[in-house]
Amino acid sequence: MCGVDAQAGKLILLGRIVGLFGVDGWVKVESYTEPRASIFRYRPWLLSLPGGGSTQIDGAHGRVQGKGLVAALPQVADRDAAALLVGAEIRVPRARLPKPRSGEYYWADLEGLDVVNEEGVAFGRVSHLFSTGANDVLVVRDGERERMIPFVLDRFVTDVDLDRRRMTVAWDADF
Repeated sequence: MCGVDAQAGKLILLGRIVGLFGVDGWVKVESYTEPRASIFRYRPWLLSLPGGGSTQIDGAHGRVQGKGLVAALPQVADRDAAALLVGAEIRVPRARLPKPRSGEYYWADLEGLDVVNEEGVAFGRVSHLFSTGANDVLVVRDGERERMIPFVLDRFVTDVDLDRRRMTVAWDADF
């Protein structure tokens, strides 16, 4: 079974609700998509609520407003109802995302991969990634040690095998 197919049901974090906008139930949204307004293309939204639990939102739509995004949620009619959603994480099933092009990866597909260097030394697993602006960085943990490895294909990352859930890096074991 392909590693990506095995993750098709996984929920992917695309953003979160960060505030209120107006009195009609609109909310401010922080988007982790690129471009950020792409978050409105993915449906349905599965909200992980701040107090626990979750709810599905069908038909969310929105727009760029100043330096941020605002969204109307069909099931939310007023400011009081919207206030209960502030802090909620917006997730969608992995299967709803478009297939990445060759040589491109979703961070969620890389998380959990075993990482070894070209000499076969096991470094642990990808815990998460973050962006520095210049490039993305893998955070690899093995329980005792944490390594930060630039996610630069063909320079530091020499192979990504999603089927085997393994990544090979050109990285010294002493770093």
